[in-house]
Amino acid sequence: MQKNGYVWFYALNTSMATNIFRKKSIEKIVADAKAGVDDGHGISLNKVLTVRDLTALGIAAVIGAGIFSTVGQACFDGGPGVIFLFLMCAVACGFSALCYAEFASRIPMSGSAYTYSYAAFGEIIAWIIGWDLVMEYAVGNITVAISWSGNLTSFLHNIGLHIPDFLSNSFFDVKSGNTQYLEKIAAHDPTAADFLPLHNIWVNCPHIGSLPVILNIPALAITAFITYLVYIGISESRKASNMMVLFKLLVVAAVIIIGFYYVNPANWVPFLPNKFAGVMKGVSAVFFAYIGFDAISTTAEECKNPQRDLPRGMFYSLIICTILYVLVALVLTGMVKYTKLNTADFLANAFNERGLNFLGGIIALSAIVATTSVLLVFQLGQPRIWMSMSRDGLLPPRFSRLHPKFHTPSFATIITGLVVGIPALFLDSEIATALCSIGTLFAFVLVCGGILILPQSEKSEGKFKLPYVNGKFIVPVLLIAAVAVTQWQLPHFFNDFFFKYTDGDPTHTVTHVFMEKIPYFAFTLLVLAIAIGCYIKNFSLIPVLGLMSCFYLMTELGTTNWLRFIIWLIIGLVIYFSYSIKKSKLATETAG
Repeated sequence: MQKNGYVWFYALNTSMATNIFRKKSIEKIVADAKAGVDDGHGISLNKVLTVRDLTALGIAAVIGAGIFSTVGQACFDGGPGVIFLFLMCAVACGFSALCYAEFASRIPMSGSAYTYSYAAFGEIIAWIIGWDLVMEYAVGNITVAISWSGNLTSFLHNIGLHIPDFLSNSFFDVKSGNTQYLEKIAAHDPTAADFLPLHNIWVNCPHIGSLPVILNIPALAITAFITYLVYIGISESRKASNMMVLFKLLVVAAVIIIGFYYVNPANWVPFLPNKFAGVMKGVSAVFFAYIGFDAISTTAEECKNPQRDLPRGMFYSLIICTILYVLVALVLTGMVKYTKLNTADFLANAFNERGLNFLGGIIALSAIVATTSVLLVFQLGQPRIWMSMSRDGLLPPRFSRLHPKFHTPSFATIITGLVVGIPALFLDSEIATALCSIGTLFAFVLVCGGILILPQSEKSEGKFKLPYVNGKFIVPVLLIAAVAVTQWQLPHFFNDFFFKYTDGDPTHTVTHVFMEKIPYFAFTLLVLAIAIGCYIKNFSLIPVLGLMSCFYLMTELGTTNWLRFIIWLIIGLVIYFSYSIKKSKLATETAG
């Protein structure tokens, strides 16, 4: 009897493991695409996008909140040397873009990394990445909506109009600013003045009972408008995106060309004022500035020729944006000292200090347009991810239902608007930015890893194939060389890293320092495992470099954000095991 119990328990666990890792073959995915998968009512998505539209959508997503809101902080932390971080993030994104390009070419479906993971890893990983992508698109758009509100408020103030502060700021942003103000005042810190405006909002805002009334109404309003635009059609969204991209590219070009005439090379000295550690403090901000090029893969079923045009759109947009970012960073840090760039309107202020007030006003307007275009692209992407998950049965059928007139995933679009608009009323933008960055990097890691294990023998009509470079010896040699150079330049680095659990801050305990090192321990183990895997399995070099570089950037986001990320994934797993695993269409087909 006991033996039979063991057999039953073993069979149950084996069956469960098989179920959650069941894969959807490329052949089936491509066949579904060719069959014109619709919502069950004969309605399919409109195929209208060309490579020019896709490139514009990529630029629309990338050149936005980052260049107008988060890059200033990165320049403040890293000085002129922040361009190295832009290049590092571009390389990491470039490796990922190559992997995305092959997936998009072989699997021209709207699910992006979710669909790719379904083919490479199986259902449970596909669900995890689909849930994770909510952090990139929906949570990321919360940050963008808050940034848009700040840009609008500043622009209106400059032309003599004023929105009440308690109706144009997010509750937790104000609460956090008030807390920091009080702490700095108690410590006699002169930087307390930076948080005085938020303290004043907290003190002077109206109350309902004991609850302060602080709501970011402009953030909700722009989310509602963009949601409506995405709801009524891809053609309308494309036209709006193209116009906004043209305008902001003209403004960025003007910033670069005019700004170079006012560059003082003395401001570039020292080039690395806070050394490499200062540069890396801007990882979250700079990587957030790159997020978006992958979003165009969610429009695969609305492309005229997705297998050819999606890879081109990704590469073109990433290359153009990297060049512009590096040039803007050099201009900014050359026009004014990097220490003056830690402001909300850093780009406009740099020109105002040089007496170019008219250009500062145009930049402020461009910031509004730029963040609007980012909102548009991400609001396009999220409903299409949910639509793909719903088609596979992992979400309720309503998420894949298309509007009979507009041919868009209408219900999923409305839900996306609510998921973005309501939290934008009160959420802390810093938390949303970090969550968005770690979620996106995790998606990139899985896409790069997926290319390594995706069966190359499966038939597909993809027009882009990742160049194969055998990493058997290259990766282990690179690892050994990196260790040797580190030991040579920083003799105490490894001893301090593994055995020293104090960082000189008396408020940090041994436990605190150890917890902060956990992501780096995980990265070390991953790199060792990959190096061994390359030697044994002859892994392709490009996806390996993409995986390692993206995972390293994840380690720089801090343990707190990792914990938030893990909690988010646990919530997703609860939903999967309580609903999705039972409703999976692939499970039904397999059982049939």
